[in-house]
Amino acid sequence: MGRRQLRASAWLAGGTACLGFAVSGKAQDLVAPRTEMSFMGRPGIVEMPVATSQPDAQMSLGYMQFDNVSRTSLSFQASNRLSGTFRYSILEGFDEARYFDGNRYDRSFDIGFRFIDEGQYRPAFAVGLQDFTGTGVYSAEYVAASKTVADGVRLTGGIGWGRLGSHDSFDNPLGFLNSSFKTRPGLGGNEAGKVQFDQWFRGPAALFGGVEWQATDQLQLNVEYSSDAYVQESDADIFDYAGPLNVSAEYQFGNGIGLSAAVLGGGTTFSGMLSYSFNVKTPPGPLDREAAPLPVAPRSAAPELGSGWSPSAAGPAPAPAALQERAAALLDEQGLRLTSLTLARSSATLYIVNDRYPAVAEAIGRAARAMTHVLPPGIGRITIVTQAQGMPVTSVTLERSELEHYETDLDGAWNIYSTAQIEDAEAPGVAPPVPVPGSYPYFEYGLGLYAIPLFFDVDEPVRGEVGLQLGAGVETSPGLIFSGNLRQKIAGNIDDSERPPNSDLPHVRTDTLLYYQATDLEMTHLTAEYFFRPGENVYGRFTAGYLERMYGGASGEVLWKPVDSPLGLGLELDYAVKRDFDMGFGFQDYDVALGFASVYYDFQNGYVGQVDAGRYLAGDWGATFSLDREFDNGWRVGAFFTLTDVPFDEFGEGSFDKGIVVEIPITWLSGQPSKDGFGTTLRPVTRDGGAQLDVRNRLYDLVRRDQEPDLGDGWGRFWR
Repeated sequence: MGRRQLRASAWLAGGTACLGFAVSGKAQDLVAPRTEMSFMGRPGIVEMPVATSQPDAQMSLGYMQFDNVSRTSLSFQASNRLSGTFRYSILEGFDEARYFDGNRYDRSFDIGFRFIDEGQYRPAFAVGLQDFTGTGVYSAEYVAASKTVADGVRLTGGIGWGRLGSHDSFDNPLGFLNSSFKTRPGLGGNEAGKVQFDQWFRGPAALFGGVEWQATDQLQLNVEYSSDAYVQESDADIFDYAGPLNVSAEYQFGNGIGLSAAVLGGGTTFSGMLSYSFNVKTPPGPLDREAAPLPVAPRSAAPELGSGWSPSAAGPAPAPAALQERAAALLDEQGLRLTSLTLARSSATLYIVNDRYPAVAEAIGRAARAMTHVLPPGIGRITIVTQAQGMPVTSVTLERSELEHYETDLDGAWNIYSTAQIEDAEAPGVAPPVPVPGSYPYFEYGLGLYAIPLFFDVDEPVRGEVGLQLGAGVETSPGLIFSGNLRQKIAGNIDDSERPPNSDLPHVRTDTLLYYQATDLEMTHLTAEYFFRPGENVYGRFTAGYLERMYGGASGEVLWKPVDSPLGLGLELDYAVKRDFDMGFGFQDYDVALGFASVYYDFQNGYVGQVDAGRYLAGDWGATFSLDREFDNGWRVGAFFTLTDVPFDEFGEGSFDKGIVVEIPITWLSGQPSKDGFGTTLRPVTRDGGAQLDVRNRLYDLVRRDQEPDLGDGWGRFWR
């Protein structure tokens, strides 16, 4: 038996003995060590993966450095079992012949799935793909098993392929299934970014494993036998590899910040890592700093209407001016805008605009309580209609007696929800709006700072810009809105890039830096928008003008979305003309007709899927697939990819468009109710294939927050 086989056998024998020790204890009685971010940016030991997961919705950011290699990573626990990682690596001096500065700027995605949970005698099992759409520097696959064997002690053993099959490798055991598993195809230069299905779990394999010990509440010590031989880095002479042993120590400061140190490569290389972890479900500060709502006013204290108005047998009529003024004032104190108030014999219907509360149920609850202070005692039914960009969306009818009865009930919100009548605002029987005098025109403006972050540029890990922003808009009548926005740069380095567009396709996005370089004063949009309801369950939008930073033109959209359905269907047709680089009023000689048919589906539990199929800015045809996870507090983390008829080699670096979307709500940080937030899209690279027009106020996101299941998901805030 050779040395390689002896080492593998010794490792397996040791692992078997340890797992035998685990059988003698009860796993449910043992305290497992925390699952922390590894030096590869994903849950792991030192650099090897584990089969355990971080808590659901945990997000981790990390930066590590050793010798000539640095890695920046973002990891997210997308579900209880599924985790994803985006990694940006700089390998200095990696390839002098291929790169003009000799450095490799590598962007890669990992995904891991725990398919068996840990039991009393059974370890957890996970399978994962490493760098499955990158340049291939870190390309690997693995299957891992992890078992807690004592308080604070966990063992992991696994088998890896690709990069994780490069130390003490042996013939692929999957070769008995098919001989194609025995060899691993190489990655061609034009295939970087392509999903390499023909590489997965192919070629030589190797064993890895390790031990994690939670020494104290804050200190964790790890040792591993690595199956990564750092072949490419060693060949490039940027890593001194002497053996498979890696050790690390991690210290958690209790506020999410962690500091780690490791010795890699058999004792030759020291590495350090700074990390920050938090759970998007848990806000960093106190919740609900908002002002207390009005209490429900008993009808015995409600004001009478007095003379000058009587219910109309023919149907609803506008409320008296004095009542409208009192209602508008109370709603304004709650951050809501009243646009219509009509009364019938025993019911009232009001239309409101909610620009403050992320949970629409909270806006409805506050509006209902405010109306008990102004409506006469004879009004026993209150219908509240929500609006989005002037369009009526959802009608919610509440019984006034139930508001009085359930206000202090422990399950009062859900008792109200069980009897509320929720329907489309265009449904028969819903009183049409009669604008309150003075509602239109409605003018808004804002002056403040803006920030544009750009991460993981091909030449620079972080670019950005900050400046002043002035926006203004006027709604001249329901649904007809004129708006514009100006930005003045104060500081930034986005325009420092010297890399010219290098695409064979029309430069519909690759010359975006030229817009930053041409001017510091930007007109980001100047549009006329019209939002309307063609019929029940149907919404419409038409936009014309300077649509975004790079394009002007016209955009029309129709959406079918029933108030109680998880399914939505949309159709959008656009005509886009490329703007001059100075972002003034001029245009370039490029125009294109494009559009999409879209399917939206809410899978419940916060998962929302979308498919857009049609024609893109470069004239290519294809489809974009996206899946988002959304949280009740406004966080959104999602991933997307686009495939079109542009060949991978013609698309260029990256092979096809893909990325991660992260949106952070302001209210999560401040504790104050706000519908505002900020976000970013992490793309490995921006190219011209699969590029969409960035039109504001697309219909699906406008209306679905007011509908089921979002409305019901947030109903717990009805009494806030």
